[in-house]
Amino acid sequence: MARVDLDGNPIKPLTICMIGAGGFIGSHLCEKLMSETPHTVFALDVYNDKIKHLLEPDSLPWAGRITFHRLNIKHDSRIKDSSRWQISPLISLRFAPPRITTRARSTPFTAISSTRSPWYSSSSGSVKYCSENNKRLIHFSTCEVYGKTIGAFLPKDSPLRKDPAYYILKEDESPCIFGSIEKQRWSYACAKQLIERLIYAEGAENGLEFTIVRPFNWIGPRMDFIPGIDGPSEGVPRVLACFSNNLLRGEPLKLVDGGQSQRTFVYIKDAIEAVLLMIENPARANGHIFNVGNPNNEVTVRQLAEIMIQVYSKVSGEKSPETPTIDVSSKEFYGEGYDDSDKRIPDMTIINRQLGWNPETSLWDLLESTLTYQHRTYAEAIKKVIAKPIAS
Repeated sequence: MARVDLDGNPIKPLTICMIGAGGFIGSHLCEKLMSETPHTVFALDVYNDKIKHLLEPDSLPWAGRITFHRLNIKHDSRIKDSSRWQISPLISLRFAPPRITTRARSTPFTAISSTRSPWYSSSSGSVKYCSENNKRLIHFSTCEVYGKTIGAFLPKDSPLRKDPAYYILKEDESPCIFGSIEKQRWSYACAKQLIERLIYAEGAENGLEFTIVRPFNWIGPRMDFIPGIDGPSEGVPRVLACFSNNLLRGEPLKLVDGGQSQRTFVYIKDAIEAVLLMIENPARANGHIFNVGNPNNEVTVRQLAEIMIQVYSKVSGEKSPETPTIDVSSKEFYGEGYDDSDKRIPDMTIINRQLGWNPETSLWDLLESTLTYQHRTYAEAIKKVIAKPIAS
């Protein structure tokens, strides 16, 4: 049966160039495109570990529809010469250095130095390439571009602090509020906002067809890395992988500043469904910025830790540690210059109106799926590391 878009029109097969295809989001998007659509993918990345299962020889039903090209967009300009590929759209999943850690996000040189790359320049890079060659661009940004909420600046005793209107983040209304300059943690968000403004300007002034995606904590298998196993020992991944690492090692989960910040979490497969709708419905998606998250899955980081401890005990069959959590300061965990937003709740009005998308997976279910994968993938490797004698 032929695929049709949300308006009932037949969907023609597309050739998609995907920058960052080998990462967490890219691997799940590639899986979706191969298993459910007739589209072809040129997968670009430095690594292909997470999509190796899609690149097997001719026995797979999608053989020939996905090809991997090892390329680092920071240093390789071959994409600009790829008009022969006849790509549309180009999906940009990564504008930061690959495998950037949470700690690296907090330092200005890692985040802002990438703006010197031609990929952040208005005269070259993928944005200019798409604009000049009439290619559609789907760019992945971050919910961090919102910065802090308006509610965070209300007096502590203000009754308005209970009004959700001061915390909901809207694509077309909410200001981007970052901390002071010495709070270097906001350098990453600032760099991401810069590329959003460049894309929007290309659309307004030069007719670039674009869609900007703002992910709100997409969670699922293959997310980030486990330090010392498939990532640097000193690396600091995002919160779920940090907590997973603690659980796998039988260590207390570290709660930064008591884990009082609140976050929403959405299952990767729900989020990828939203992305596929954007790809296949350009008339509804072009020119829009979309929040993609699940406001129903909001918890404090402390509550997230508590739920993860319960879920991991279930999937692993192991008892919870005697000391399940410990509090650490942000300075101790991240170093100088760290700052954070209190809440990140996405408004879903635009994506629901344009694409009819709503997330479905509960927090417990997405954590059970993810931690089952984490335990199956990493438990034995970590046991070997722990059992290895320390060199004298």
